[in-house]
Amino acid sequence: MATDISVTERFQKALLAVDRIMAREVIEEASQRSGLISSIEEVIVPVLEEIGKKWEKGEIALSQYYMSGRICEEIISRLFPLNHSNISFQPKIAIVTLEDYHLLGKQIVYSFLLSIGYKIRDYGTMVVPDLIKRSLEDDIRLLLISVLMLPSALRVKDVKQGFIKAGKEIKIAVGGAPFRLDPQLWKKVGADMGGRNASDAMDIVIQFLAESG
Repeated sequence: MATDISVTERFQKALLAVDRIMAREVIEEASQRSGLISSIEEVIVPVLEEIGKKWEKGEIALSQYYMSGRICEEIISRLFPLNHSNISFQPKIAIVTLEDYHLLGKQIVYSFLLSIGYKIRDYGTMVVPDLIKRSLEDDIRLLLISVLMLPSALRVKDVKQGFIKAGKEIKIAVGGAPFRLDPQLWKKVGADMGGRNASDAMDIVIQFLAESG
């Protein structure tokens, strides 16, 4: 859909005012017109990125930045119906935010994959040593890693090396702002796949299942 500027302005205003009801109504309206995924990728994501820039410039308070992310997480969780029943082959897949406490990117992908029937283990946010240990203990086959900042993206190398050292072949798919800014970064950090949005994440899982089946 062509982004409706008035929609993004209304949504940003609602978030900065910590108006949960208005924010949800704006996204529900956008979803009815163009679909939930489009409303996420063309309204929620760009507005949150703009709010992040405002915070970096000192134009808004940290509390506004933090609450904007929390409200969006609530909206995503509310709007996605969960369905665990229609996928017969379910290899062990986990999703995590690496070394950061802004979980919206992970939450979008996690909720979307759950809604179409994939069983995904949600690791929340973890540091590298704990992530390696947990993935090995759970015998994970595909690890989806979301990052917000470049330093976290570069730590994917350490995750990959930890799996190699342990002698385990665990596929790593990455996403987040640094990987959108540099389309080749996923290769540079040793990931097996990279995606830009929830739709890409679905394609990655489908491709992995096809190769695993």
